[in-house]
Amino acid sequence: MFLRNVVASVAFASFAIVAAAQDRPPYGPDVKIDQAKKIAAGALAEAQKNKWRVAIAIVDNHGFLVYYEKMDDTQTASVQIAIDKAKTASMLRRPTKVVEDGISKGRVALMSIAPGPLEGGIPIMVDGRSIGGVGVSGVNSDQDAQVAQAGLNALK
Repeated sequence: MFLRNVVASVAFASFAIVAAAQDRPPYGPDVKIDQAKKIAAGALAEAQKNKWRVAIAIVDNHGFLVYYEKMDDTQTASVQIAIDKAKTASMLRRPTKVVEDGISKGRVALMSIAPGPLEGGIPIMVDGRSIGGVGVSGVNSDQDAQVAQAGLNALK
């Protein structure tokens, strides 16, 4: 009986791991500079509309910086935080909010795999494929995410 339960548990865990891996979209070609500029312009417009001072980073699928913009008087820490959020979203192919939520639920090990584990990073998706990530920092994390999403909306 014990052995059957162990085997069933291992089978279920394996199935869950495979299912979770399939949830991530495939990689596409890296974000191009003209796409990155459109995203940054949309994000910047949202930040200006709300009078928020932010840093905006766009990275490719490998987490390398493609485009970066920082508004005047943005807090110094936001420079690196925006880049880290973009890297995390791109390399994990999921919003950084997912990572933050996992850490909040006690999965502190996630902090070691994600350079930017706070909300405000979102993967850039085109035709169902991940082509990079956008990260924003400077205001509250949910506001950072709002700015990042506005940038992605400008790409459509």
